[in-house]
Amino acid sequence: MQLIKKQHLAEMSDTLHRVASLPEAEAQCLPGWFYTDPEYFDYEVRTFLSKEWHCLGREDEIPEAGDYYTTRLFDEPMLVVRGDDGGIRVLSNVCRHRGMPIAEGTGSTRRFVCSYHAWSYARNGSLINAPRMRDKGVTKDNCSLPEFRSEVWNGFIYVNLDDDAAPLSSRLAKLEALLGPYETGQMRHVQTFEEDWQTNWKCLVENFMEAYHLSVVHPETLHPYTPTGLSRKSMSDDNFTAYCANYPKEAVSRGVGAPGLSDDERRRSTLFNLFPSQVASQAATLLVSLSIQPLAVDRIRVRWTMSTYGDELTRDELEQRIALWHEVNREDREKLEKMQLALSSRHAPSGHLAPRDYEGTIWDFYRYLSRKLSACC
Repeated sequence: MQLIKKQHLAEMSDTLHRVASLPEAEAQCLPGWFYTDPEYFDYEVRTFLSKEWHCLGREDEIPEAGDYYTTRLFDEPMLVVRGDDGGIRVLSNVCRHRGMPIAEGTGSTRRFVCSYHAWSYARNGSLINAPRMRDKGVTKDNCSLPEFRSEVWNGFIYVNLDDDAAPLSSRLAKLEALLGPYETGQMRHVQTFEEDWQTNWKCLVENFMEAYHLSVVHPETLHPYTPTGLSRKSMSDDNFTAYCANYPKEAVSRGVGAPGLSDDERRRSTLFNLFPSQVASQAATLLVSLSIQPLAVDRIRVRWTMSTYGDELTRDELEQRIALWHEVNREDREKLEKMQLALSSRHAPSGHLAPRDYEGTIWDFYRYLSRKLSACC
């Protein structure tokens, strides 16, 4: 059985490498089983997903010392907290005594106290007190909360489960240049939402990053501002891919934004995928970022944040943008959940990708997947 499983995974990897090595003009979709095979999903998690940097949210979601929120990445419950020194830490949200989560949801606190046996921890994860355990050798040296590797870049918080992973920020100079005029790091957090979708993680990455569906799936929500025909592929490298969703000349202005923006930058949304699982839309006055947390081969948790530039947009305008994005996400989710069921068919296609301005980002994504599996195997 193990031999059959290894042969099956090897065949899928060979297919991925073959598809990713095609010339861009001949680029094809991956066969359906790449999105529906539980063994392949486990393989992805084991070989590279658990060793990559994943976005958890925005830094100013927790602006003051003691502010925190909880989340999860694969099998690891996490506690994201701002410490007394002003820095962001990503701690294990598991009490060192019997494994109880020490916090839930969001909040602000002077210390974290486990609800099971009242062990308490400081904002930096250090053990403060373990009641009635003085004679058991329990100290902050051996029972403080472990800390995961994390980085803050452009206001985003990233975490990596691999202690040996290469740093992230130093690799993002090209993406930094693309986003720089928008002053992404200065955007102000407005609201956070979490949803569970019944789809494969790659399906949402690909859907968010292609313009081919915009005018079809979103005829009233997105087509008036970002029609498929005006979209253009942007820059990419080994760490990300991007495209520009340009606005029609007759479209009403979406805002001024940062003073260094050009007229062209003000009249488009720049969409990017920071591999593997963050997708975002950066516009002059609005930033929407989706952190995709793979849960199973056909299930993801989407933690998405909305941020704005300064105070240019009124509260009513922000509420309208939130409502718009809820509807856009609903439209996408409906399509992806239907497609997930169909992808298990033996006849699920491996057709051609659309021209580069519409689906060239998917070709970039395939090449990323191929590189990661090649490096792991």
